[in-house]
Amino acid sequence: MKRLGVNIDHVATIRNARGGDHPYLLKVARQVISFGADSITVHLREDRRHINDNDLNKLSKAKIPLNLEIACNYKMMNIALKNNPKFVCLVPEKRNELTTEGGLNVIKYFKKIKFIVNKLNSKKIRTSLFINPTIKNINYSKKINASCIEIHTGKISNLIKKRKNYKKELKLIKICANYADSIGIEVHAGHGMDYKTTKILSKIKEINEFNIGHFIIGEAISVGLKNVIKKINKTIKK
Repeated sequence: MKRLGVNIDHVATIRNARGGDHPYLLKVARQVISFGADSITVHLREDRRHINDNDLNKLSKAKIPLNLEIACNYKMMNIALKNNPKFVCLVPEKRNELTTEGGLNVIKYFKKIKFIVNKLNSKKIRTSLFINPTIKNINYSKKINASCIEIHTGKISNLIKKRKNYKKELKLIKICANYADSIGIEVHAGHGMDYKTTKILSKIKEINEFNIGHFIIGEAISVGLKNVIKKINKTIKK
């Protein structure tokens, strides 16, 4: 059964616009799980533009399956170890980017990433690496001892939205998902997905988990959070 993780970063973005507490992040997180999501994802960015340390502390103490996205550095590693979420996804991060622009450079930062992954593994935190879909990236992820990879789906999502030919990128993702699965790495997918992209990618049987955020929160303004999650789940879990 494929799983759905819902990123609630932009619930915090709305809250932060007024500097208060509403909408209440923990309440929304619990609602998301009650509506059928399997986990909550939050990205604790170094500039704390949406999720902050207090949010992470509250979410970590709640009985909610939490997937924490963090930059690949020792400060963030220590924050993860302190809060002990069930899952961690290591992502690249630039302070001036609007959203994560690509996957980790697992080759250039191999030693650093491996050290962080081993630390997280020692605390029984399932760790995934957010990577661009290449066989070389998957082989390095295996050497790093990551339990999972999360394929950056930004490129295929943009091609689909612009009604351009996405077949080459889809084939690449299929090949990478199949290869990762064959060598014992669990495959996730995330970034930029909407209903159509999710429907297309859900046909790849090796993808076990989808992490979707901006689209779900944005669409919920029109049709409601419960309805969006229900429709996404109907696509990926049938």
